[in-house]
Amino acid sequence: MIRMRSQSGFSLVELSIVLVILGLLTGGILGGQALIRAAELRTISTDFSRYHAAIYTFRDKYFALPGDMTNATRFWGDDNATCPDGTIANGTPGTCNGNGDGLMQIGLEMHRAWQQMALAGLIEGTYTGLNGGGTGCGNTCDVVAGVNAPRGRLSNGGYSIPLMGQDPVSDANNFFSTNLGGSFNVLSFGTKIPNFWYFDPIIKPEEAWGLDTKLDDGRPHQGKFFTRRNTLCTTTTDPATTDYALSVSANNCAVFYRF
Repeated sequence: MIRMRSQSGFSLVELSIVLVILGLLTGGILGGQALIRAAELRTISTDFSRYHAAIYTFRDKYFALPGDMTNATRFWGDDNATCPDGTIANGTPGTCNGNGDGLMQIGLEMHRAWQQMALAGLIEGTYTGLNGGGTGCGNTCDVVAGVNAPRGRLSNGGYSIPLMGQDPVSDANNFFSTNLGGSFNVLSFGTKIPNFWYFDPIIKPEEAWGLDTKLDDGRPHQGKFFTRRNTLCTTTTDPATTDYALSVSANNCAVFYRF
């Protein structure tokens, strides 16, 4: 007598259920990633607003910009290793005075700005107020997120307070803003240029447009919020006609906020 072996397997209903579950899991993962990205992007606008407010609160309280104030050591002591002053007690960590010209100059003032806002309790974190060790601007321009400037929530992202307008030709060729003219500081957010600031691309053009629309006018070439002048983040290099390249999906934009 020949016995028939029974063959076991998944029915179509069972396979359908498995596929539905996999689809829900995949959709949940993708949806979760989108929510995380949206939350990270919100921190950029929140941080720009927060640091902008901290700078002006500092100015209103101490009658000077952070890093630029001429009497900072009277409040927080001097940095005996960098700018000792025999008439002022050494501080821990101490700081240095600025030149009082109304700008956070490239070099120590740019780094001391973050340090002094933290010492004043206006921002979180502890910052050295010193160059990061790189060779940019003659060993004065190296910003290291988490050391002498704040980190960003996006991977490898950081903030800087560079001074623009000292090189009008270079600035006009590299940045969009109808406000370019004279010297002024901006808040920048991006990835790091080696030995320099956080100026390099970090977000998509569509994401930059969303931030610009929320904080300013939605245009890359005018107002307080602007981006680098290139055809990777924007449609053209002509300030009169350019717009964000919304169809580009690569992280081609760094962003800047003038205060």
